[in-house]
Amino acid sequence: QVQLVESGGGLVQAGGSLRLSCAASGRTFSTYSVGWFRQAPGKEREFVAVSRGGGLGTYYVDSVKGRFTITRDSAENTVYLQMNSLKPEDTAVYYCAASSNYYSARARDFGSWGQGTQVTVSS
Repeated sequence: QVQLVESGGGLVQAGGSLRLSCAASGRTFSTYSVGWFRQAPGKEREFVAVSRGGGLGTYYVDSVKGRFTITRDSAENTVYLQMNSLKPEDTAVYYCAASSNYYSARARDFGSWGQGTQVTVSS
């Protein structure tokens, strides 16, 4: 089991940037896919980005392509989500999660979750 802790959320104006961190403890997650999901008030949790295990690359939801970048620091057991050109519609609680399913972007395939960090983008 992997334990995950997110940090880095906050309040930012539209057009600004934030970097979220997801620190893992327990078993190393180099063999896991680590993804970011978000949930806005009154909406379902949605996939944002994933760093696939086994060095199989990254994948993003269309709405964040070109603005968000997910990276992994295996030495630090940390995954980052760099968010640029933020928009008010990016406002949500952001969660990181780990999965042994390398190719899934479905929340139900991610078994370990962090507590979430709030991102608020003002217009």
